[in-house]
Amino acid sequence: MTSLAVHSKKHKVCIVGSGNWGTTIAKVVAENTNEHGDIFEPEVQMWVFEEEYEIPKDSKHASSELAGKTQKLTELINTLHENVKYLPNIALPKNIVANPDLADAVKDATILVFNLPHQFIGRICDQLKGKIVPYARGISCIKGLEVSDSGCQLFSDSIGAKLGIYCGALSGANIATEVAQEKFSETTVAYEPPTMDSQQPTPAGTPGGSPHGSHLDLTQLDGEVKRQPRAGGKQGDRKQRLMALPTEYPPLSHKNMTKLFHRPYFHVHLINDVVGVSLGGALKNIVALAAGFVDGLGWGDNAKAAVMRVGIVEEVKFGKTFFGDSVRTATFTEESCGVADLITSCSGGRNFRCAKMAVQEGKNIDDIEKRELNGQKLQGTSTAYEVHSFLKAEGKEDEFPLFTAVWRVLEGEKQPHDIPDMINTTAKILNQMG
Repeated sequence: MTSLAVHSKKHKVCIVGSGNWGTTIAKVVAENTNEHGDIFEPEVQMWVFEEEYEIPKDSKHASSELAGKTQKLTELINTLHENVKYLPNIALPKNIVANPDLADAVKDATILVFNLPHQFIGRICDQLKGKIVPYARGISCIKGLEVSDSGCQLFSDSIGAKLGIYCGALSGANIATEVAQEKFSETTVAYEPPTMDSQQPTPAGTPGGSPHGSHLDLTQLDGEVKRQPRAGGKQGDRKQRLMALPTEYPPLSHKNMTKLFHRPYFHVHLINDVVGVSLGGALKNIVALAAGFVDGLGWGDNAKAAVMRVGIVEEVKFGKTFFGDSVRTATFTEESCGVADLITSCSGGRNFRCAKMAVQEGKNIDDIEKRELNGQKLQGTSTAYEVHSFLKAEGKEDEFPLFTAVWRVLEGEKQPHDIPDMINTTAKILNQMG
């Protein structure tokens, strides 16, 4: 009885994004909010960038009254309970509500799951300022890094800093369609619950949204979390002030976060290494391009395995070089977000497939992307360019030969068959030995 009195409110979840992976995560989460009504509100809001779409003639919904002309995508999703454009032929739980109004979708949500193309994060966060509850917590499912003149930053930290909230990360060997089809897979969630959460009641007069403007009203905040260091550039203040999650809500412990994401077909492992989880999810996309290039040449599994080995070495080195002790080697070598994601991405992920097709067909990878991805973008190419820009600014291009090699192939400076020479560290050692 005491527990029910203390936790008089339930968490409301909003998925910010509705592409292939965003819709899949919405499905997973909505199944769990239905099952754990003591912790979560059943309804899951999914923000959808509104667009017009016509149901394909080969769709099982081709006989629907909505077929035959373009319709708003949100109407299609809410009526058919299927994202016919980005996740066709997958039935969605009826407690998912597609919402084109971002502010309305996130209203009163205490858990925000971000799953959208990384180039839109800044703009979306700007639109969210003043629209979310100040004690909301986030999970970033976005695989990539934010690179600027001031350094290299995790998307989870970028979101947290922009919105004044704590944000963890989810990443793993998760090809979206396979997860949506409920084929067994694993993922890693990095979430370190802020120590002040669920220890104090909601402050009197707490606003329905976060403090307005670009600066937080620190007089309202009663805790802080140490943000991960920005790699390179100016470090600045690494502490992010937070407002505590009120005691009226169930604590967002590892146990309850597991209940939000874990399914019989989608196993979740909770850890605290947000840096490692984020880096693994971002950097493996570069490695997957390299694997696709050599596979497209028909060089077989040995060549692909060699590229993957070098790739995971460079992932660990990147983390240790630029983020120091805040990253664990084991996250890359033991977790789904590390070695497992690398294997999956280098076997059948979109970056691998498009790179392989580009080599086999002798076409530019951008042309393959446009043809194959239905308007979505490869994250490997943008991440490769951003990471190279960062490494060049740091004067460390030569210390990451595979990452640099992928950039040179994308730029047309080198060809895929040059990759072995570009990552040949043995030759460099022999030259140094004379």
